[in-house]
Amino acid sequence: MIKKISLAAFTLLSGYLGFSQEVEFTEYELDNGLDVILHQDNTAPVVTVGVMYHVGAKDEEAGRTGFAHFFEHLLFEGTENIARGEWFNIVAANGGSNNANTTQDRTYYYETFPSNNLELGLWMESERMVHPVINKIGVDTQNEVVKEEKRTRIDNAPYGKIIYSTGISPYMFDKHPYKNSVIGTMEDLDAAQLEEFKSFFDKYYGPNNATLVVTGDIEVDQTKKWIKNYFSTIPSKPEVERVNIKESPITEEIIAKEYDNNIQIPAKLYVYRTPSMKERDAYVLDMISSILTDGKSSRMYKKMVDEDKEALQVLAFPRSQEDYGTYVMGALAMGETPLAQLGESMDEEIKKLQTTLISEKEYQKLQNKFENRFVNSNSSVEGIASSLATYHTLYGNTDLINDEIEIYRNITREDIKEVANKYLKKNQRLNLDYLPTPESK
Repeated sequence: MIKKISLAAFTLLSGYLGFSQEVEFTEYELDNGLDVILHQDNTAPVVTVGVMYHVGAKDEEAGRTGFAHFFEHLLFEGTENIARGEWFNIVAANGGSNNANTTQDRTYYYETFPSNNLELGLWMESERMVHPVINKIGVDTQNEVVKEEKRTRIDNAPYGKIIYSTGISPYMFDKHPYKNSVIGTMEDLDAAQLEEFKSFFDKYYGPNNATLVVTGDIEVDQTKKWIKNYFSTIPSKPEVERVNIKESPITEEIIAKEYDNNIQIPAKLYVYRTPSMKERDAYVLDMISSILTDGKSSRMYKKMVDEDKEALQVLAFPRSQEDYGTYVMGALAMGETPLAQLGESMDEEIKKLQTTLISEKEYQKLQNKFENRFVNSNSSVEGIASSLATYHTLYGNTDLINDEIEIYRNITREDIKEVANKYLKKNQRLNLDYLPTPESK
């Protein structure tokens, strides 16, 4: 079926008329269960080929964390028809670029090529799906790569445990595997046997657990023929059983301290458990983040950084996920400012949201920001590919690439007040002091 994606009519200033850009996409399913989404844009000779697998860190077995992220690396090792170490060389030699990323909920691989190499991109992704070489040398090589990534991004990075949630998630989740980090533990990866990696691939990397997106300078009929040639004969696999674990509500404030030997400036953090990214309240929380810390005119920045000069920096952002989310807000102390003082200031800003409607002027500014963000998120064929895959895989609604902006437009000032009262409660949060280790001071 062919559907129309209306990219937002965005407003630069209140009262101005917007504009809209219309794009078409085609969505269908192969007999083996592979979902396919095609988006044609012939304005530039570029194409993106992406495959999103509905497998992430939450799907791992206890004692074997890090597998999904490990496969993000391992599946670039080579295939039966692509020699070990040649994947990146082939892409670069043909004028392309590629990457992959993993979350708690999905893993996404993509290549961007000049459009005359579209067939090459499709062949490479089909090779990854059906013919990867998973052997000891590849596992050992990527094990070292992942260890170095963990050292660089988490262990030795300032505030790494906040950025990657390793110092937060264990407090927020007791039963759900969201309590584990995406990168996992090196002990789990070291202990895994080769057959376990092969079994993980066999379980999750089938066409019926994947979405193929092709965006950019394509001819739809020819693209469908190539997709049929390279993907239709790949056998489907047993249906994946989805994680369905419910957490008990947090009913008492969790007081905790975490130490980081890579920092000198302490931080105060409040973290709240929030609903699935698919829930309307998750969108409202996204708007609340913008009110609090998006830019120098935001509430927390003006109050805590500019006026009171008690914070060096402030932050507020939702971590939206398929089953549950978390909402993080915090501040880095300026000078000798006590963390308790930062906490009081953040509580004051929360109280204002809970008791007083934001102004009409602030509301209109908020709407303008989200209109602009929506358009920018779909300003490239890579961005559109990622959006299409995400909306289809995690939200179960590809049309959100068009409709999501309407959700934001329909959020009212009253909604913002109501959601702040519903989720930003003292007895439902983690109250975390994030401190330099004594020897690093």
